Amino acid sequence: MTADQASPTSGVPTLELDPHGRDHMGEAARLRGLGPVVRVKLPGDVEAWSVTRHDLLGKLVMDPRISKDWHNWGAMQRGEIPDDWPLIGMVKVTNMVTADGAEHRRLRKLVSQTFTARRVEDLRPGTTEIVENLLDALPSHADADGTVDLRKHFAYPVPMQVISDLFGIPDHERPELREAVDKIFRSDLSPEVVGANQIAVYQLLARVVELRGRERGDDLTSALISAREAEPDALTEEELVGTLLVMLSAGHETTLSLIVNAVRALLTHPDQLALTRGEKDMWPEVVEETLRWEAPIGNFPFRYATEDIDVAGVTIPAGEPIMAPYSAVGRDPQQHGPDADSFDIAREQARHLSFGHGAHACLGAPLARLEATIALRELFARYPDMILGAVPGTLDPVPSMFSNSVTTLPVRLGRPAG
Repeated sequence: MTADQASPTSGVPTLELDPHGRDHMGEAARLRGLGPVVRVKLPGDVEAWSVTRHDLLGKLVMDPRISKDWHNWGAMQRGEIPDDWPLIGMVKVTNMVTADGAEHRRLRKLVSQTFTARRVEDLRPGTTEIVENLLDALPSHADADGTVDLRKHFAYPVPMQVISDLFGIPDHERPELREAVDKIFRSDLSPEVVGANQIAVYQLLARVVELRGRERGDDLTSALISAREAEPDALTEEELVGTLLVMLSAGHETTLSLIVNAVRALLTHPDQLALTRGEKDMWPEVVEETLRWEAPIGNFPFRYATEDIDVAGVTIPAGEPIMAPYSAVGRDPQQHGPDADSFDIAREQARHLSFGHGAHACLGAPLARLEATIALRELFARYPDMILGAVPGTLDPVPSMFSNSVTTLPVRLGRPAG
């Protein structure tokens, strides 16, 4: 799985990333250990670069010689990346995440105009209601041994329901959407499954656009369609569907993993959980430290060098892809000190890059923070005696080099408060 051999093209070490994501943090530590600039091998023997230091990555993503447009990937231009490549759903899309400069500003502006800070704050009561209803139902999901899968019955439905409501996804389309989004972040699927999922998810979102075009509602899809009609050149049909895809997939997967990782961290660090029960509201700090310590997206593709770029004495050639290793930089001791591997919600320097940085910083970060803060605060208030229902370290990871989480989170709820 790992290889410390020198890359024949760069002379720097190469690490083969595990498509099953069996050891995100161990892999992240090995990346850092190999140096500030490393080659990574992906499924299909595709290679990319990885910049493993917080400060270097932060500067690199701001460099004007770096592009997010996959058309600048030399291997893609040469036809060397097939449409059924297992990671294609994370790369070959048309939306604001894969656009640069004026094009990026145009696409992001349309979403920003509808996805405002006020609109996010207006979601607080509805999100709280969703959380409370799920908490009410948790005891009914207990297995014969008394454990409840908190991922399946709480962390998963919270963001999926919030984001589906926000974008006006019809109830009958939601099961297929959940399945399609899960597959996008997988990196262990066959080419046939990847290709079929690409077709299915775009067909599903096209149906949503067609429906909301006929039946407008108080949702962001309707708002984006109206914005497109007011300025027809502002958003193509492909861009509209691509925008929905990135908002729905990222809006669900990141928050899901954030909630799961935070619960795991607190239940295995009782001293940190105790800090949340003081007079100060520490839940925002829990969210930020979790984002740093267990980044929900461990690796994020891609940026592309548009010309040769020197990083820490290593030349990244033009046309080469660069992976952002959020798991690695989140525990970079040069940024976070010698205790970077420790989970500490009272940490003075908790700055992280887990929601990106610069022009491409995640537009949905405020919503993810709001959802996770509400979910965690209410969960531990309702079930203060909750304990982990499995031995730490025995939980199966999500089979993905992107998503950093576990497939189940068994807990014993204990007696509810009040």
